[in-house]
Amino acid sequence: MQTSLILSAAMLVAWLTCGLLSADEPASRRSDPLYTQPYVDIDEWRDKPVPHRYVHGGFKGTEALFSMYFPPKEQYQGRFFQPVMAVSGSENNVAMAMQQSYSLGFAVESGAYLVESNLGRRSMFPGDDPTITAYRASAAVATYSRVLAAEMYGAHRPYGYIYGGSGGAFKTLSGVENTTGVWDGSVPFVHGSPVSLPNVFTVQAHAMRVLQGKFPQIVDAIEPGGSGDMYSGLTVEEREALAEVTRMGFPPRAWFNVDRIAFGYTGVFTSLVDMVIKGDPAYFEEFWKLPGYLGANPTQSLKRARIQQDATISALVMPDEARKMGLPLSMSANQVGSGVEFPAALRIANLPKGNLQGASIILKSGGAQGHVLYIVAAMGDLVMVGFGEAHFKAMAAIRPGDEIQIDNAIYLATQTYHRHQLPPVEYYVWDQFRSSGGKPIYPQRGIQLGQLYALLGGLPRQDGKFAGKMIVVQTLMDEAAYPWQADWYRTKVKAALGSRFDDMYRLYFIDHAMHTAPTVTPSDPRPVATTRVINYAGVLQQALRDLSAWVEKGVAPPPSTTYKVVDGQVEVPASATERKGLQPVVVVKANGGERAEVAAGEKVEFSAVIEVPPGAGSVVGAEWDFEGAGDYPVTEKFDSANSSQTRVTFKTTYVFSKPGTYIPALRASSQRQGDFKTQFARVQNLGRVRVVVR
Repeated sequence: MQTSLILSAAMLVAWLTCGLLSADEPASRRSDPLYTQPYVDIDEWRDKPVPHRYVHGGFKGTEALFSMYFPPKEQYQGRFFQPVMAVSGSENNVAMAMQQSYSLGFAVESGAYLVESNLGRRSMFPGDDPTITAYRASAAVATYSRVLAAEMYGAHRPYGYIYGGSGGAFKTLSGVENTTGVWDGSVPFVHGSPVSLPNVFTVQAHAMRVLQGKFPQIVDAIEPGGSGDMYSGLTVEEREALAEVTRMGFPPRAWFNVDRIAFGYTGVFTSLVDMVIKGDPAYFEEFWKLPGYLGANPTQSLKRARIQQDATISALVMPDEARKMGLPLSMSANQVGSGVEFPAALRIANLPKGNLQGASIILKSGGAQGHVLYIVAAMGDLVMVGFGEAHFKAMAAIRPGDEIQIDNAIYLATQTYHRHQLPPVEYYVWDQFRSSGGKPIYPQRGIQLGQLYALLGGLPRQDGKFAGKMIVVQTLMDEAAYPWQADWYRTKVKAALGSRFDDMYRLYFIDHAMHTAPTVTPSDPRPVATTRVINYAGVLQQALRDLSAWVEKGVAPPPSTTYKVVDGQVEVPASATERKGLQPVVVVKANGGERAEVAAGEKVEFSAVIEVPPGAGSVVGAEWDFEGAGDYPVTEKFDSANSSQTRVTFKTTYVFSKPGTYIPALRASSQRQGDFKTQFARVQNLGRVRVVVR
């Protein structure tokens, strides 16, 4: 415990002593002493993707780098958008099109210039001073951008809007909570709470281990036209694991993507687990020995999962080679510009059998002896790896022939760590781990690591007190930032703002959307991800436009989404009028119901209703995908002269030629101005139905 307390104290001191501003001191009166010498090393006009002036540079004596994209003067309307990424390390995310909402074309069409930075670090890790990546580098870049804008467009103060998702949402909140005068508004999206980590990853890892092989039947039960009982056919242990993760807030509909979730978030977790080990080392012994911990009285599934074996590294696969091989890379192995030569994957002789995901690779010889990395996934004798900051630089010393031990004891122990980390009662999803008298059911650790993770992620307070106006976008199928966390923060904002709440804050829940945009590969089974979830970039674009109109012209955006939280799950009304928010609601039926059973070659009649919430625009698009391939080949026709359709209905027929179970989808789009041609600020949703073909 002593190590973790020292760690906590050091971080808090860094936060308190290195902050950019006090709450009552505007940015115009004080500059960050670390960022006083900006420089520009590239300043040129570019024609693609749209005409703009590109400026690249940094701050002398620091690792901070920036990219700025200024539109021609005639297109500029006095504002900038500043996307912040989840992790540091790159100032070129706009150029790499990391997310559609970072589109330069969208910014220019919205009259804004774009600003981005590497968040003050050339690697993904926050280093000794988390305030740098949290908000200080971003604030310095925003402030300097105004200097360049004034030089280019004439003397003025541009309005500034910061936005980011996941860890970028933490940094967005940190920016507006710790500065004044830098940004005028913010759009944090898919954001967590101060107790998100490591808990959201531990509870879902536990569920993935216990429920391995059962996810197809769970998903089938909750798909349209399914039984509705996702617990049917499960053992007692499996039912308890599914109930636990669901009450913690994991949305069951997201389990269709369990393989990608397992790889992606094991990769994220490998960059975080070192902090649990450093902060609470005794846990990993007590878990296997003391009453009250699962390891001391293990289930048969836990006993079967245990792996420990010596092995040898036979070859290294570096990131560029891994990409050419088409291998998925973990978040840490996918870094660019860090200056460290690290492997993305290893070939291992004598690789043990069993599920190796999350297992530690302990270096027993060679230049990296004593260091640890983790298995994110395994394919044959090849393992994809991830690692944390404590071992990051040592990865360059790994060589073929190094002796290793593969041991998953730490990963198995972390899977129930959340049970022993009960936060204050305001985090209501932990109520399942309290007795009727309010006392913890399980032994509790002496430290709450969630707060330290939040600190490293860029979020010191999350108390609802922020500068400017705020629009939050949260997705209802979010597998990483569980939806209830936005509700928790909303209560903080309401308490802090009081009567000013509706004048300063909106919360929009987005259905059929996960943490990131869906991707599809040719080998994906049908129905593919794009027929299950939508890309919510259009929502973010509309939120940014609404935010700027709210700040600059006093035009209030549509009301927040109506919702309630039941046993950790966020529920929204069925109709758009009741639900409110920004997103259209789509209801689809096949032969009059949510399930139709027909013979091959028999015609199926489909009907659909698309409704847009009040003040959110009109319907501008509708497309069908009957076979689940994700290509949406059938497009409904609209009267482009009529741009005010807030409720539309469609009927069509389709014939399935082969037996099977199909989940046809209708993807609808709305747009605030009813613009049928623009690609920007198109807000999507899905309607889905089941057809069983005999």
